[in-house]
Amino acid sequence: MSSTLPIADFRSDTVTRPTPAMLEAMFSAKVGDDVFEDDPTINALEEKGAAMFGKEAALFCTSGTMTNQIAIKLHTQPGDEVICDKMAHVYSFEGGGIAFNSGASVRLIDGDRGRLTAAQVEENINPDNVHNPITRLVALENTMNRGGGSYYDINEIKKIKQVTDAHGLILHLDGARIFNALAQTGENPIEYGALFDSISVCLSKGLGAPVGSLLLGTKAMVKKARRIRKLFGGGWRQAGFLAAAGIYALDHHVARLKEDHARAARLHKDLAGLDYIDTISPQDTNILIFKLKDHVSMPDFQSYLQQQNIRVSAMGKQSIRLVTHLDINDEMIERTAVALKQFQS
Repeated sequence: MSSTLPIADFRSDTVTRPTPAMLEAMFSAKVGDDVFEDDPTINALEEKGAAMFGKEAALFCTSGTMTNQIAIKLHTQPGDEVICDKMAHVYSFEGGGIAFNSGASVRLIDGDRGRLTAAQVEENINPDNVHNPITRLVALENTMNRGGGSYYDINEIKKIKQVTDAHGLILHLDGARIFNALAQTGENPIEYGALFDSISVCLSKGLGAPVGSLLLGTKAMVKKARRIRKLFGGGWRQAGFLAAAGIYALDHHVARLKEDHARAARLHKDLAGLDYIDTISPQDTNILIFKLKDHVSMPDFQSYLQQQNIRVSAMGKQSIRLVTHLDINDEMIERTAVALKQFQS
């Protein structure tokens, strides 16, 4: 395979690069000092993001990990407990941040590809007993990364909200890929704003911005979150150049997410007929996770694809993840489909 072929990088939708139009928006941005809250482009991004979900305010941060961890710190006290799925990003991929940053306990639930039910949430709320941590926060993830891009039925979220309200709990959404879910369901983000006390929205995944996430909530919550961001070392200065990319992404890259889903569906269809694959998760959005049969060497498989200028990521023993995004085009899909079919195990 010619080394001149462009690399088809399926490792994550975080690998995207700014488009020429996004770069132009970044270079022309007006900036200030965000610690003093006078960067006009950051202020505009925060207002835009909050309005999209019907929230009062937003806070621009470096990453989804930071917005999630700020939210957990904001909503809990040391010794409180957070309910989430066992595969949740806030638990599995944020460096033990719940324990380190907030001193909170975690109750892990085995959901359906990462999705919890209202019944599961209610069953895992601790009784008012001195021996138990105080159940304080429920964190949902939509779409679910390790669930292969699975997304919630909003009616189940409404039922979960009824449970959290009945027990005085806080409901947080890790919406790193919330717009992928909305692209599939056609729902209005305002509906999500009404259901969750706080929402983390990532701009650097499917939306294609180079960096950044928003934490959405009430004005009072965001004011407190700003102090926690400072404590975490997350105060920006002239970060409006990055915020301009976020504004461009929200304006131009939301509607096109369906293209990523369609390309993932094409690859899913091709993967289904390959004899060296043991199982494949259902394809819901832009993430494909499949498991190689035990006799297949995962390093050999990845090396083979690397030689074809195709990059994928490992997701545990024998598990491979492919993620489509705006830097993956139809030629790359076709080339990857051919390479997958020609692999000899």
